[in-house]
Amino acid sequence: MKRAWRREKNEHSLPEVHASVRIPKNTKTWRKFLAYAGPGLMIAVGYMDPGNWATDIAAGSQFGYTLLSVVLISNLFAMLLQHLSLKLGIVAERDLAQACRDHYSPSVNFFLWVLCEIAIAACDLAEVLGSAIALNLLFGIPLSWGIVITVADVLLILLLQARGFRLLESVVGALMLIILSCFVYEIIISKPDVFPILSGLLPRAEVVTNPSMLYIAIGILGATVMPHNLYLHSSIVQTRDYERTEEGKREAIKFATWDSSLSLFIAFFINAAILIVSAAIFHTSGHREVAEIYDAHELMAPILGTSLASVVFAVALLASGQNSTLTGTLAGQIVMEGFLNIRLKPWLRRLITRLIAVIPALIITIAYGEKGTADLLVFSQVILSMQLSFAVVPLVLFTNDKLKMGVFVNKIPIKILAWVISIIIILLNLYLLYETIAEWGRG
Repeated sequence: MKRAWRREKNEHSLPEVHASVRIPKNTKTWRKFLAYAGPGLMIAVGYMDPGNWATDIAAGSQFGYTLLSVVLISNLFAMLLQHLSLKLGIVAERDLAQACRDHYSPSVNFFLWVLCEIAIAACDLAEVLGSAIALNLLFGIPLSWGIVITVADVLLILLLQARGFRLLESVVGALMLIILSCFVYEIIISKPDVFPILSGLLPRAEVVTNPSMLYIAIGILGATVMPHNLYLHSSIVQTRDYERTEEGKREAIKFATWDSSLSLFIAFFINAAILIVSAAIFHTSGHREVAEIYDAHELMAPILGTSLASVVFAVALLASGQNSTLTGTLAGQIVMEGFLNIRLKPWLRRLITRLIAVIPALIITIAYGEKGTADLLVFSQVILSMQLSFAVVPLVLFTNDKLKMGVFVNKIPIKILAWVISIIIILLNLYLLYETIAEWGRG
């Protein structure tokens, strides 16, 4: 049933930084854009976290450039969904979690919260494992100790945010630049063939008909379009001190969409680069069973003839893990406060988020070692994909509702496109669930 928001006034999302970034008035367009730029970079981080590395490496080594089309399509999906997310935050002045709490019954709301927490735990698990693996590769720190060290990231986040949200965004941007530079280098030395890459950007029916390929494709979708990013984006766009009028919101949506789309294009390049490097180095040399970050790191130097390739790879992985940590724990705070209206101290909420990921990561690492962490990384991305529908459907429903969005309601072409994307995501996840149950039955 469609209805306007129950509460005319809503508590601010992330109140400690709400409207804290000043927007200059009567200035040049590019200056105003720079003032709005930042949230898009923080969202793009979620599209290049260590979970993406696991799925992209497996995709490139096993199937060459074929699944590049899936990376591209997933990124296009993400651009539209993040646009809807930022629009909800700006227009309704509430994040997606708050919007769900306002619209749904307590039981439905609690169910959605539990699913979202599972998604954030899966995402944080990938970040913990990625950072621990990078520390092990660079400095020889045992995986179990590396996992424990990641708990200290909570203190780093608190320190940065206490000094202003702009500083947090700047650190994220700097780490993203490191990742981008590392993969530009990796592409240059791996010398991939251009025409197969261009061919790989075209969708093929084989992606759907080949069960192994489809499993990784759904993993790519889960690793690319992250459920918690939809909650996060609808919150952090409100850190800008734009005028809360129709004209001010319209301007904010325009510049925030530019910021988001440009940042996601950078994320697409990095994701595609991981897959391309994997295909160019491993698939073409016959190492088609490489599906783990450890194997990729070890094989790079002998195949390419330079140890620097492996070092650069590990540096990029560490930057990726640290970057994702900054945004993942922030999303955890937004989700708990939005769904449950429970305001814990930020350090406590983020410590809880991190421990939920650290404990299973420690158990798997101690019990199964490197192999277990690799399987856990890919499985975490499939979990994310399974949760995605439960974030996308409410987002599409809210932004399609004229009573909630007023003059900013989605236009008919956007409504249709948003539902097509939602249906594709739902059908892929139902197929994945069927295949998983069937696999268990055969086992």
